[in-house]
Amino acid sequence: MVSKIWGYFIIIGIVFSLISGNAVKINETILMSTKTSLELLLQIFPVIALWLGIANIATVSGLLEKLAKSLTKVLGPLFPEIPKNHISLSYIASNIIANVFGLGNAATPFGLKAMSSLQELNTDKSKASRSMITFTTINTSGVTIVPTTIIALRILYGSSNPTATVVSTLIATSLATLAGLLFDYLFARRSHE
Repeated sequence: MVSKIWGYFIIIGIVFSLISGNAVKINETILMSTKTSLELLLQIFPVIALWLGIANIATVSGLLEKLAKSLTKVLGPLFPEIPKNHISLSYIASNIIANVFGLGNAATPFGLKAMSSLQELNTDKSKASRSMITFTTINTSGVTIVPTTIIALRILYGSSNPTATVVSTLIATSLATLAGLLFDYLFARRSHE
């Protein structure tokens, strides 16, 4: 759906440029945006690679698993449908930990595994279970302590203090997660009445 929306935006932009006589601007914009994208990729890739490497070390060393096990105790009450010590809780915990450290790319495989595992537990395969909705809420709001992509972008554009957004990011993502969980709880409670 999102790809269709962007496709429509692009088509409308091109048609408008042709009608308004700015066809030359289309070529300039396409060429400049590809150049900018490549420069951004080349400069941000090392930072992301570093953090993904750290995440891989944490996974191989067992640190991620230890953190996930300690987090599963906290997750139990949030996911009452999931049996205790079920693998879904480990996947959810691993996803949350990766997101906390700003490793969205490393979090994705855990999120996919969590959703697949939650679907196996789902009694009505045609719609999302309560646990799937709660996990989506947590994953979407994503509490982040180290916003690696934002820090990398701030370094790229010459910020004098690239980590200045860490505290505000932590506050914003924490509030978003709390609000999301509150609404999730209220809607789940309302649907059971």
